[in-house]
Amino acid sequence: MRKWSPLIAVCLGTFLLLVDVLIVVVALPAISDDFHADYTDLQWVIDGYALSLAALVLGAGSLADRFGRRRTYLSGIGIFAISSLLCAVAPNEQALIAGRILQGFGGAAMFACTAALLNFTYHGHDRGVAFGIWGAVNGVAAAAGPLAGGLLTEHFSWRWVFLVNLPICLVAVWFTIRGVSESQAPRGGRLDLPGTISFTVAAAALTYGLIRAGDAGWTDGVTLAAFATGLLALVLFLFAETRSDHPMLDLTLFRRTPFTVLIVAAFLAQAAAFSYLPFSMIWLQQVLGNGPVDAGLYGALPMAAASLVVGASAGRFLQRIAPRWTVGLGLLLIAVGDLLQARIDTDSTGATLIPGLIVAGLGVGCVLPTSASAVMAEVPRERSGMAGGALTTFRQLGLAFGVAVFGTVFTNRITGGHGSPAGFADGLNATLLIAFGTALAGGILVLVLVRKHAAAPVAAQAPEPAEPSLSAR
Repeated sequence: MRKWSPLIAVCLGTFLLLVDVLIVVVALPAISDDFHADYTDLQWVIDGYALSLAALVLGAGSLADRFGRRRTYLSGIGIFAISSLLCAVAPNEQALIAGRILQGFGGAAMFACTAALLNFTYHGHDRGVAFGIWGAVNGVAAAAGPLAGGLLTEHFSWRWVFLVNLPICLVAVWFTIRGVSESQAPRGGRLDLPGTISFTVAAAALTYGLIRAGDAGWTDGVTLAAFATGLLALVLFLFAETRSDHPMLDLTLFRRTPFTVLIVAAFLAQAAAFSYLPFSMIWLQQVLGNGPVDAGLYGALPMAAASLVVGASAGRFLQRIAPRWTVGLGLLLIAVGDLLQARIDTDSTGATLIPGLIVAGLGVGCVLPTSASAVMAEVPRERSGMAGGALTTFRQLGLAFGVAVFGTVFTNRITGGHGSPAGFADGLNATLLIAFGTALAGGILVLVLVRKHAAAPVAAQAPEPAEPSLSAR
């Protein structure tokens, strides 16, 4: 049992990161009712976590290399547990959003260590077994999230979707202390503080501008100031990375066209596959009157289950196919799934979403694992950790930006429809059509520009984890 304690510890942390996203998505309408929160606040419940995770995961990896991965992982679990408790007892939406941002800090520290801990601990056949089980936990967590969130919200309270994290954190800490040895990089990493700060400001300001535009309009002074701040911070980030001798993101990696295209595709896939789910949950519960359990079954579980089936039944086979086809055609499947869902009217029920969610889930099952291994194969081995962190960062940014953009469209359509059921249906259809276009563009981009098959993406080097969003997150 002691031999597999590190695997159990890593799998428990991964389970937390992935389950927490879909659990929260299902609970959003209940949170809105409790706090009388508007759609802008609901977007920040998702985006607060996604942005802090995206901004810090690369820096957390450097700190883990320098100060120890076991120590960093334990610190991440502790922060995640404390922030979960703060979310559970939050007296208002502002406190909840702050707790979610802090959760992202803990999630970044945990995530940055998962693959490295497994890679350091296991070798040969055991390494393959460990990564295989860890990958299965990814799928199970994504599938369990909507059902668990619905059950907890409907039969207890939305606060329990955060409280349930606490015992899991305690068990994860116990297994980590019991079985995980400390490890550090031969040359400890250094935190790229200018890069981390400028990247965080750029991502947060641009996301705030997108969300603000939904309420105040695109010409609002605060909206324009947010965009200007974000663009300025982005320029400073690019400058800092080109001048730093220890950048958190080596920009020379983007000179390789396949790497750049696959990173962009990951961003677009995350937005197209997952960013409309919060608004689906609002429609299912606040318009159709479904409870949280039924909303999870209709609005999220079909996609997660289809993705899990693909990963479990065809994962090894897909790894042997050129990423041009797995990622490109997977994105086209996501596009078709989004389009199938975009046919909602005032007579529709939750079952209307299921066929499209299944098709989109098949695409997600193709895209997420193969894009990770393909990105790893496009960089030198010593840059695999940075490349995996970049992939996670852009996936989380895809989720955050997607929620912001879709939320702006959704809110405008509801306002135009004076809050009527037809307005909600129109708003959800509009977000799904934008998601369709996003996935279609990504699929075409990959099929046209990713022309060669990266060699031996998995066997030659340890795989990096999928981002903890809905795939995780």
